[in-house]
Amino acid sequence: ANKNPSFLILIAAIIKKSRMSAMTTEKLVPESEVTRLVIECMRWAGADSTHAARLAEILLSADRRGHYSHGINRLDVYVRDVRAGVTQGSGEPAILKETAGTAHVDGRHLLGVVVGEFCMDLAVAKARQCGVGWVVAANSTHFGIAGHYSLRAAGHGLIGLAFTNASPILVPTRAKQPALGTNPVCMAAPTDRPGEPFLLDMATSAVAYGKVEMKHRTGQQLPAGWAVDSEGRETRDSEAGLHGGVLPLGGLEETSGYKGYGLALMVEILCSLLAGTPVGPSVRAWKSDTAPARLGQCFVAVDPSAFAPDFSGRLSEVADVFRGLEPADPDSPVLFPGDPERAREADCARRGGVAYHVNQLAHLAALAQECSVEPMRTVD
Repeated sequence: ANKNPSFLILIAAIIKKSRMSAMTTEKLVPESEVTRLVIECMRWAGADSTHAARLAEILLSADRRGHYSHGINRLDVYVRDVRAGVTQGSGEPAILKETAGTAHVDGRHLLGVVVGEFCMDLAVAKARQCGVGWVVAANSTHFGIAGHYSLRAAGHGLIGLAFTNASPILVPTRAKQPALGTNPVCMAAPTDRPGEPFLLDMATSAVAYGKVEMKHRTGQQLPAGWAVDSEGRETRDSEAGLHGGVLPLGGLEETSGYKGYGLALMVEILCSLLAGTPVGPSVRAWKSDTAPARLGQCFVAVDPSAFAPDFSGRLSEVADVFRGLEPADPDSPVLFPGDPERAREADCARRGGVAYHVNQLAHLAALAQECSVEPMRTVD
């Protein structure tokens, strides 16, 4: 178990918040119920049991880590796309072109988690042979949290990177309409402490679009710097933000939003340009089910043993340095990337399930009814 002081303070804060939430707007759901609902809904939609189970794993993992925007909140999108036939619920990706250290893969419009795991496993195998494995996928779909794939490489003692383009939701600096996806960047790197890798998983937009959806679903106002309305004006109204777009990382131009715009375009180049898939505004609109998503994705694995020795041990020392910095607020310790997610997972384990907002549970109950399955059971 993680015993560093900053982590323990973080756990205490999350426990306090979860106890307050439990008395108001949240209910606890056993993890087995989350898994069951995802599998049964996806089986109803037409996915095979293996693909449905892999999707359940990544959606539950997102919620367990506190990334609700990419967890079971997305289930209706996967159900709709498989049901419509624009995402395939069975089959395997195919390698189109390959060298010792690279591969170009056809995702064949399968669930993104199926494509992503195939590609990262291939990158890991190549990194073991060549020091670096670089795999790009065409014709993929929404793959959930990018950290799932980077951590897959870190579990093998490698540095893992994962990127994807997405439906145009981000409004570039000085533009009026969305033209890029939230295009995440993710890197995981192993330390010599089990369960404590470095993990950076972030959108190149100010916020993931799913978080705007969650604010809208739970009736909350948006923080400043998140979104713009359909006229390109900054807004804090979640309804207006849904119909407008999200700002780049950094927000408006005067607060360096152009940097986030540049990072989002960098991801677009690594994904859609290398993969040969639609770019930017040409990518399928979000929640459209009239055609396959045709996303481009990029997966990289690097063997640190090809460079200076004792990478993992030295990274653990770096983690201690940053966690040991004197905080401006004693109640808010300096964290190492990945600590918040680990704290959330520890809290879920302590409580025996995942806490969901009652509005989200109502949305999922309606989806369960549509799919002719039982809604999730909560812990009373």
